[in-house]
Amino acid sequence: MSTKLDDDKLKVIVEAAVFASSKPLSIDKLQQTVLSDFKISKKRLKTTLSELTNDYQARGVRLVEVASGYRFQARVELAPWLGQLWSERPTKYSRALLETLALIAYKQPITRGEIENVRGVSVSSNIMRTLIERNWIKVVGHKEVPGRPSLYATTNEFLDYFGLSNLSQLPELMEPEALELVANRLEKEFMGTSVEPETTSTVN
Repeated sequence: MSTKLDDDKLKVIVEAAVFASSKPLSIDKLQQTVLSDFKISKKRLKTTLSELTNDYQARGVRLVEVASGYRFQARVELAPWLGQLWSERPTKYSRALLETLALIAYKQPITRGEIENVRGVSVSSNIMRTLIERNWIKVVGHKEVPGRPSLYATTNEFLDYFGLSNLSQLPELMEPEALELVANRLEKEFMGTSVEPETTSTVN
């Protein structure tokens, strides 16, 4: 196989690779897999990805960069129509879960006790288990206080799910801002799903 690749062919390969991948593709991953037979610099790949991003600006799908790499995703404003493709209702998240997630996202690293101090109520084990099982949060260390409680932070999967490349893209937090308002903004701006009251069958 030739070690040379013209710009048009490179763009086609990268486009197809991102489209075919079930997970976001990073520049390193592209170099190590579909482009492993070619000497393609990171600078050239970034230029190609930037061109592809521009190519899709006016299309129904966009090439976006999230924490784990690049992926294609439908435009957010098309959700009302695209939602009719699936008969299953989207997962609903309780207010308690969203508030807990918001606190971890904005205050990380943070302990469970610190979350409870801010919320004024205990955080159920089910909430923490759900967030960990979805790989949205992880233990990143232990606080050097009696008992050495776990410190929680968000993951790249959290950023990927909400379409973010880094935490700086979260809505700006004004202090003091009501926790319920923050959770509502997190849901509204990124999830596109409604939240049921905690008494219903939601993910708590």
